[in-house]
Amino acid sequence: MAKKPVQLDDKGFRKFGIRDKLAYAAGDLGCNMSFSLKGTVQTFWLVYMMMETGLFSILLLLVQAWDAINDPIIGSLIDGDKRKYKMGKYKTYIFIGACGLLVGGAAVFLPFPKADTVVKAMLFIIGYVIWDAAYTMANVPYGTMLNIVTEDDQERASLSVFRSIGGAVGGMLPGIVLPMLIWQKVTFDPKNPDWFLDRIEIPEGAEDKFAVENFLKNPVTGEAYLEGDKVLSPLTGSQIEVLLGDNVFWAALIMGVIGFVFFMLMIKNITIRGNEYAHVNNDGGEKINIVKSLGTFLKNRPAVGCTIAAMGMFLGMQSASTANTIMFATHFGQASISGLVMIIGFLPMFIFMPFATKLVKKYGKKEVASIGSIAGLVGGAILLCFPLCPKDMQLLVYMGGLVFFGLGMGFYNCVSWAMMGDAIDYQEWKFGKREESVVYALHSFFRKLAQGIGPAAVIAIMGTSLIGYDSSLGTIGQSAETAGKLCWLVAGLYTFSAICQFVGVTLIYNIDKKTLATMKEDLAARRSENA
Repeated sequence: MAKKPVQLDDKGFRKFGIRDKLAYAAGDLGCNMSFSLKGTVQTFWLVYMMMETGLFSILLLLVQAWDAINDPIIGSLIDGDKRKYKMGKYKTYIFIGACGLLVGGAAVFLPFPKADTVVKAMLFIIGYVIWDAAYTMANVPYGTMLNIVTEDDQERASLSVFRSIGGAVGGMLPGIVLPMLIWQKVTFDPKNPDWFLDRIEIPEGAEDKFAVENFLKNPVTGEAYLEGDKVLSPLTGSQIEVLLGDNVFWAALIMGVIGFVFFMLMIKNITIRGNEYAHVNNDGGEKINIVKSLGTFLKNRPAVGCTIAAMGMFLGMQSASTANTIMFATHFGQASISGLVMIIGFLPMFIFMPFATKLVKKYGKKEVASIGSIAGLVGGAILLCFPLCPKDMQLLVYMGGLVFFGLGMGFYNCVSWAMMGDAIDYQEWKFGKREESVVYALHSFFRKLAQGIGPAAVIAIMGTSLIGYDSSLGTIGQSAETAGKLCWLVAGLYTFSAICQFVGVTLIYNIDKKTLATMKEDLAARRSENA
C-alpha cells in the first residue's frame, strides 16, 4: 500500500499534528525520568548516607543556588548561539543534555554510607553539579521550543497539555515503581537479630532504647518474633522499612537510559516551524544583558504570576516529598507504597486532560487555571485535617485531600506552559523585545531557586526541636512524636503550595481570554509590517 503524501503548511513544513504532540510529550517524559529523582536525592542522603540535617541543608542550598544561576547563563548562551547545526540549534543542545543525563542522574547516588563526612559532601556536590548541568542543557531549549514548533495559540495549548501528559507519566512511573524497588519491609531473621546496628549511629546515652532485646519481640503484643514476622518499631509501633542504597543507584542509571530513548524519539519526530535564530534580539546587534532582561521580566506581570505559582508548587509540593516519604516510613510504615498513594494526586489531572483543550478554547487558560487553584485550596484544607483524625482514618483523609489538591495542580499543569508561552508573547507586546530563551530561563531560575530553598529549609526544620528528626537514626529510630510532627509539616507544605498557586494564577496573571485575543492581533499586525 502506498504511503499517504505528507501534508505541508503554507511555509512548506509538515502540518502540525498528533506526531508533534506525542513527540513533545516524549520530551518531558525524558526530562521527568531524571527530574522525578529530585525527592529521592534528599531521602537517599538523609536516610541511607545519614548526612546530618544541618550540613545537608547547607549543601543542598549551595548546589540549588548554582542550579538556579546556570539556567539563565545557559539560556543566554543558547539565545546568542548563531551557529548552524545539522539537527538545528535546540535539538542539538537537547541531545547534548540527554547524553549527559544517561549517567548524570546516577552520579548523585553513589552509595558509600561509611565514607567520611568530607568525602560524602564532595560526592554529593560533584554528582549533583554534573547531573544538573546535563538536565539544564536539555530542559531549557526543550521548554523554549514550544513557541517555535507552532505560532498558533490553540496548537500551543495542545502542546502544553501533551507536555503535561508526558511529564505526568515520566513522574508517575518512577514515583510508583521506585519506592517499591528501593524500600524493603523488615521481617525477623533469627540468624541476624542485630541487623539494625550497622544502619544507625546510636547516640550516647540511648543504648537502652536501641538494645537488641527491644527488637526481638513485638512491641504491641509483647510476644517474641518468629522467623518471617513483621518487625515493628519499638518507638512507633509501625513496621520498620529500610532504604536500599545500591538499588537507588541502579534505578537512577536505568532511568537515565529510558529518558535518553524518549529524548531521541522527540528529536526525531518533532518539527520546528519557527526560526530558531530570528529572535535573539530585535536589531541583530544588541547583546543580551541578563540584568536588564531580569528587570524587564519582573515588569512582565503574567510571567511573574506563572513564576509565583510554580515557585509555590516547588516550595510546597516538592519540598514535602522528603518529609512525605519519611512520614510514610515512620508514621504509616508504608514507604514502599508511598508512590502508589501519590498517584491519587495525578488521577484528576488525567481525567481533566482529554477536556483541557476544549475548556481552554471556550473559557481561556487563566480562567481554567483559576478554577483549579480553588480546588487546590480545598485540598489543602482537607490535608490540614488529616493529622487530627484517628490513626486508622488518617491515610483515607490524606488521600481525599490529595484528590482535590491534585485536581488543582492538574488544571494548572495542563495549561502552565502555554500560559508561559503567552507571557513570552506579552513581553514582546509590552516592551517590544522578544527574548524567548532568556525569559524561559529566568522563569526556570526562580523555579529552581524555590527547589533549593524549599527542601533545604524543610530539612533544616526537620532537624530542629520543632520536628526532632535525627538523621543518624535513619527511619528505624525516630520517635512517635517526630513521626506525628512530620504529618503536620507535610500538610502545611501542601497547603502553602495551593495558596501560592491561587495568588499567582488568579490574582497576578492578567492575560485573560479577551486580553490574549487583543495581544495576538497586535503582534500579528506588527510582524506583518516588519515582514
